Amino acid sequence: MFNQPPPLVDYNLYEGDLVLREAVAREGAAWAEDHLRAFGQRLGSAEVIEWGVQANRNPPVLHSFDRYGRRRDAVEFHPTWHQLLSLGVAEGIHTGPWSEPKPGAHVARAAGVVMLSQIEAGVQCPLTMTYGAVPALRSQDAWLPLLLSRRYDRSFQPVTRKTGALVGMGMTEKQGGSDVRATTTRAERDGDEYRLTGHKWFMSAPMCDAFLVLAQAPGGLSCFFLPRWTPDGRVNGIRLQRLKDKLGNRSNASSEAEFEGATAWLVGEEGRGIPVIIEMATYTRLDCALGSSALMRQAVTQAIHHATHRVAFGKRLVDQPLMTTVLADLALESEAATVLSMRLARAFDDDEIALRRVLTPAAKYWICRRAIHVTGEAMEVLGGNGYVEESPMPRLYREAPVNSIWEGSGNIMCLDVLRALERTPESADAIRTELARARGADARLDAYVSRLDAMLTSADEAQARRLAEMIVLALQAALLVRFAPAVVADAFCATRLSGETLGADAPAIIARAHPAV
Repeated sequence: MFNQPPPLVDYNLYEGDLVLREAVAREGAAWAEDHLRAFGQRLGSAEVIEWGVQANRNPPVLHSFDRYGRRRDAVEFHPTWHQLLSLGVAEGIHTGPWSEPKPGAHVARAAGVVMLSQIEAGVQCPLTMTYGAVPALRSQDAWLPLLLSRRYDRSFQPVTRKTGALVGMGMTEKQGGSDVRATTTRAERDGDEYRLTGHKWFMSAPMCDAFLVLAQAPGGLSCFFLPRWTPDGRVNGIRLQRLKDKLGNRSNASSEAEFEGATAWLVGEEGRGIPVIIEMATYTRLDCALGSSALMRQAVTQAIHHATHRVAFGKRLVDQPLMTTVLADLALESEAATVLSMRLARAFDDDEIALRRVLTPAAKYWICRRAIHVTGEAMEVLGGNGYVEESPMPRLYREAPVNSIWEGSGNIMCLDVLRALERTPESADAIRTELARARGADARLDAYVSRLDAMLTSADEAQARRLAEMIVLALQAALLVRFAPAVVADAFCATRLSGETLGADAPAIIARAHPAV
């Protein structure tokens, strides 16, 4: 056996990612480096990498009934799914910034998301939903200690007997899709409780201990806290009809559910369900951008590793000019996604509300879309070896579209960018302030920012996609001009802002992105 790359295992995802390490230090989480390095070593082990493989080969199974015909509505996962989820909970990816609030806590968590999602993105769903739900559940005193716990408890039993808990969400209905105002699920008041009757077309991670759902209350569309078990120890009226057969994200269960007088509690006020959901979605959309950055990073890592060890036509692939250009371009896209996602995470630490209001949907739109291209291009670098299921590339490629769709598809994100600029005028000023920090560093960037500046106050709905794209590209370029090596910043401005081609610095760009194993 010769001319085949060695397996990419037993490497440190943090130590081998220079761009991520720089971002962690720059954005205020240097205190977490030792812990992140240890987490990266564990995730890169052959054992944990194999857990991700097995979790995808053995997708979850729904058990609607027990052998006596009684409703069970339980989901069985492969043991490796639980092992991976346990790693994420122990790391605090579900609620770390809430349980241990400190400067840079969201940035440190974001770095953990980027690493864990490279090994298996499916377990990120319940971690992300719990992360987004906690701010809305401050009044749930009995639940908060369990949500903040670093112990993962997989048991299906009342939460009073558990050592930790996770929260899912159920918003989408058959007739509504992204239009949650079309919700038909009804909520009828019963003392301090409500009884929910209706359905959810997508209810993700149905093994969670509780869910945040939308329903029509007497006062209008409202948000409700819906536990799997009622306080008296009965399984709540949540009927799982089937699990979705999805393109990717296969280790994670997504279900169709019906509510039969299910017991729930109001979150916030009646008629204020949309604002509650918007707050949660801000956090979950951050994770979409982080998760797509992770997929890009892993795809580029695999492509560079393969090209470094593979010889064709007498030379290593990585040394052949055309392949060098391809790899450098992929590395640029990955670095730009990482630096912007981590900067966005700092906006949560620093409570930069105006900036994150517009940047979160813009970043989710563009970074998630680019992940689809990057994973496909990286697969092609591996050729036939990347197309077979033994390779991680098909899993990365199938996973890529989910972040573009989940938590609002591309058009929804771009319309949200427009709404932010229209309803929160200081959002445009926040973008301008961030871009001004790079003014004068690159003429191409200055010219691009001038064109963007005009659009920030004049774009209409038909231009919303172009506007979101320009916001992201300008901010990515500004960050790279300020913090990346000149070869990286110059190449990004040339290829993304002014339509030029990559120059002779492609090998240096690849070297910066090399996983260093």
